[in-house]
Amino acid sequence: MPEPSVLASLVSALRDGTIEIVDLTCPLSSSTPVIQLPPEFGQTAVFELEEISRYDDRGPAWYWNNFRSGEHTGTHFDAPNHWVTGRDLADVASVPAGRLVAPAVVLDFSAEAAEDPDFLVEVEHIKAWEAENGPLPDGGWLLLRTGWDARSHGQEEFLNADDTGSHAPGLSPECARWVSQESPVRGLGVETVGTDAGQAFTFEPAFPCHSYLMGSDKYGLTQLRNLAQLPPTGSVVIAGPLPIVGGSGAPARVLALVERS
Repeated sequence: MPEPSVLASLVSALRDGTIEIVDLTCPLSSSTPVIQLPPEFGQTAVFELEEISRYDDRGPAWYWNNFRSGEHTGTHFDAPNHWVTGRDLADVASVPAGRLVAPAVVLDFSAEAAEDPDFLVEVEHIKAWEAENGPLPDGGWLLLRTGWDARSHGQEEFLNADDTGSHAPGLSPECARWVSQESPVRGLGVETVGTDAGQAFTFEPAFPCHSYLMGSDKYGLTQLRNLAQLPPTGSVVIAGPLPIVGGSGAPARVLALVERS
């Protein structure tokens, strides 16, 4: 008999559990935390459903809704044109589909973030990880596990803000530059409300992950969950943002394929 095709082998592995699908997406509802900017700036909308009909005189056999949402609400994808440094680069609908399926690595800094919510990943941390696990994947995702998804049930705990601003982990400015300009990865994925640390508005440049990633034609994935279920290496991420024409990003269903022994 001929050898099964690669796709047939994949389907078989999914059926028998050799490959597990891990959902990295937070459910999207009116209680999903959203970023809050200073009041002088525009604000993203909280997710809302507007019922059109529900098996009633407005539509006797069907239930459906309109919805309202910011592009950068919940688990979402940042396209290059989201930031001024990438203003002439791709919108979310123009991102090649082949870049939405890519290998991923998970760097775990949950212990450090539990001790210090303002913990910053440095280039040295990544290089130490590479010395133990191998190089970052070419064209893949660097996923940052901080344990922050445990806070996603509430706005206040998730943003973790006081009178000095939000306190959440992320990359240092130099690390953001290195990941964007020197590393081979295509994008950065985080569990926090955005790719930048909570205090990144005080950095130079401000919001360096956004500035460097978008300006380097790279992508962001935010408000991920279940990264604890992924191995450090070997998973494949499928990111499916809504292809909004002209959009700077979109809510996304993000899945990971993980090979189990």
